Amino acid sequence: MHGPALSGWLLMVLCGATGAYCLLRTRDGTERERRSARAEALMGFGMAAMAVPAALLTLPEWMWVVYAVVFGAAALQAVVYARGGGHHLHHLVGSLAMVYMAVAMAPGAAHAAGGGHAGHGAGTAGGVPVLTGALLVYYALYVLHSAGRLIPAPSPVGVPAGGSGGGHTGPAAAPAWRARPELALACRLTMGIAMFAMLLTL
Repeated sequence: MHGPALSGWLLMVLCGATGAYCLLRTRDGTERERRSARAEALMGFGMAAMAVPAALLTLPEWMWVVYAVVFGAAALQAVVYARGGGHHLHHLVGSLAMVYMAVAMAPGAAHAAGGGHAGHGAGTAGGVPVLTGALLVYYALYVLHSAGRLIPAPSPVGVPAGGSGGGHTGPAAAPAWRARPELALACRLTMGIAMFAMLLTL
């Protein structure tokens, strides 16, 4: 993305690691949970590739078309499943945001905006300020909401945190690490922060 190379490296690593964990989650849970994990893995890897510093790799111009097509298809799929509500609506917003950034960062859009474009690590991208601002507000609220959900609720008096007072709190009661909801939520929080940071560069 446009901005300091260090920011690009951090975003690339965080999004890549998040995508890898989401890919592991596709092996567990219900079909709906696996479908959500696949969408999040695609988003994580896509954001990681978009954040690669230009000093390491300059994406060819046609890659922005590939981004728009892939995430456009992901948005259409999210529309199909969004009737059930829940996290699919967020997938829809995220996919459309990726299409928007790909179009805004394409060489033609950058030149039309009056700035040069040298790969995906320098230059000034296009973008519609009102739309960028709306997406920034959405992701800021999403990050705050997700962060709030990660804060553990206080335990009732006399009951240890994570326990029910029944005495069994051993490893057998814990879900598989791939299926832990707090890790999935942390990954979504990470991608929300990364998306907010990327939108700031437009």
